[in-house]
Amino acid sequence: MAEAPRDQGPLEPQPDPAAEAAPPFRPGDRLWPYGRLAEEPPEEELARLDPDLQAALYENPPVRPFSCTVIFAPFEGPLYQQAVDLARASSDYLETGTDSSLRHRARFTSAQVEALHGLWALIEANTSTEVLVDDRPLPYARELWLPLLWYLLPR
Repeated sequence: MAEAPRDQGPLEPQPDPAAEAAPPFRPGDRLWPYGRLAEEPPEEELARLDPDLQAALYENPPVRPFSCTVIFAPFEGPLYQQAVDLARASSDYLETGTDSSLRHRARFTSAQVEALHGLWALIEANTSTEVLVDDRPLPYARELWLPLLWYLLPR
């Protein structure tokens, strides 16, 4: 005996999971799924490269004056905004990260030793502060190199 067909109603198309996973915009075949990038990085990005990387990449890397860089995290207190203002007045200021990973990076040349001394007076109690000499972490940078720079202060 033949069975009678069951009444199932109209068939609904099932969504294709592969179609949902693909992004709706495909910028280009060359670097997909990334957008088109500039062939050459901007000058400001090149200026922030590590000095050792610049020496490896370029035949004649740019000559930088001696500098001391201070990297500090946000801290509680009324002196924080004043410290950020002093850092922004440096020759090279960079703010990286967000929320708990936020860091302020300020590079000072030897001509800006007064501004560096003023900033250091505000942030020296913060133990997470890093000091780089010519963009390199050196031993005793806080204890030795900074006091040596204070000899450049006008008297």
